[in-house]
Amino acid sequence: MFTNQARIMVSAAFLLLAAFFVYKQTFELVAVCLLLIGLLIWGYFKEGTIILAAKHFHQKEYDKAENLLLQIKNPGYLGKKRRGFYEFIMGGINLQKRDYEAAEKHFEIAAQYPLRSVNDHVAALVHVATISFRNGNIDKAKAYLELAETKKDGITAKMKDVLNTLRQELKKK
Repeated sequence: MFTNQARIMVSAAFLLLAAFFVYKQTFELVAVCLLLIGLLIWGYFKEGTIILAAKHFHQKEYDKAENLLLQIKNPGYLGKKRRGFYEFIMGGINLQKRDYEAAEKHFEIAAQYPLRSVNDHVAALVHVATISFRNGNIDKAKAYLELAETKKDGITAKMKDVLNTLRQELKKK
């Protein structure tokens, strides 16, 4: 739950503490400081800035959320749950920016990972289906709609309405 700058500052503080403890010859505390630095580094790779970005995303502060997500240099290192949420948020941000190709790519990747809820997973599938439908790729839209309909049990009424609307639009084509 740190930004990269905060991780660097906290790591530097622990490093200074470790140097002080070496000077005082309390090596147990040096080990604790090094362990905490290791934990911060592990968090950088496995957790990233996803939680902070999600907070800004839900508050509709898309620029801040995007800046936090762009601090993650290699999303492939993120844990499975974090990677899915990373892709979901990036897809939402790209959708807001009307960059539909990038949004579709991110939502496709998000659908391959576990998300926070079944509703989020279905939302990712529906976004891919909708974007594919708008781009004229009807077969892909139908395939993603079928995937979304297999998970109908755990979704909200609003999402069921979206699925029904999309199904009706696809029947017209």
